Amino acid sequence: MRGVTGRLMLLDTASLYFRAYFGVPESVKAPDGTPVNAVRGLLEFIDRLVKDHRPAHLVACMDADWRPKWRVDLIPSYKAHRVAEERPAGPDQEEVPDTLSPQVPVIEAVLDALGIARVGVEGYEADDVIGTFTARATGPVDIVTGDRDLYQLVDDARGVRVLYPLKGVGTLQITDEAWLREKYGVDGGGYADLALLRGDPSDGLPGVAGIGEKTAAKLLAEFGDLAGILAAVEDPRARLTPAQRRRLTEARPYLAVAPKVVRVAGDVPLPEVDTALPRAPRDPEAVEAIGERWGLGGSLRRLLMTLGA
Repeated sequence: MRGVTGRLMLLDTASLYFRAYFGVPESVKAPDGTPVNAVRGLLEFIDRLVKDHRPAHLVACMDADWRPKWRVDLIPSYKAHRVAEERPAGPDQEEVPDTLSPQVPVIEAVLDALGIARVGVEGYEADDVIGTFTARATGPVDIVTGDRDLYQLVDDARGVRVLYPLKGVGTLQITDEAWLREKYGVDGGGYADLALLRGDPSDGLPGVAGIGEKTAAKLLAEFGDLAGILAAVEDPRARLTPAQRRRLTEARPYLAVAPKVVRVAGDVPLPEVDTALPRAPRDPEAVEAIGERWGLGGSLRRLLMTLGA
């Protein structure tokens, strides 16, 4: 992170290449017939993001562990429905489309050859890497993700916003605190509490029975944060319905561990990397070889031109 001045753009890489995979036809193939729709789609995403937002620094954040054991130990259902194969040593295998898995090493190789910083840390998700880069940043930060969990990092005072793709990356929801307050009734700091109260089936988080998004937002507006809500449960004068008080009491074991699971880490041991947006490829020969081998064509050429502009 040394020498990071100017706008930092953090890519939730897996979130973006999944979107590219489903957004670009599988008929986009390498010369040998291997689908490269996720690779080409991601390169086009990055090209558009750099053109439109001109970051000074760019990091492709990776899931070194998409389902960390320390989260599963706290909430065993965490992402359990997405496990393709349990592995006693190392991360469980995630359920990924058969034609996407072989494209991930190609994505990693082309990013490395271009010189775009790529960071994953053992035992942590990309969200945690993003959270730590954001915590350490001294300038404005753009987080590009299709995962609303990262709304918790939005902070107007520090210039941290989330760019959420609505259609490709040409149409982005620019998520700041005003948008969050209008949509959810909370600011960035309150979003994690809202999420854990509401629950999230896509992540295997049960939430509190009977407390949906609107009720969670009302409780947070009334009592400030999760700690304030739990204090209200113990206060007979607090304005809670009997059903809310009962449900929150019953959910105490979950609420004791959920914050650590839902909140992204801000203290990941990041490696020293050069985050500066490359103006020329780190390894031009490798870029040429990868482009030819995988038929990356105009997607790669356009990105090279944009980086050099």
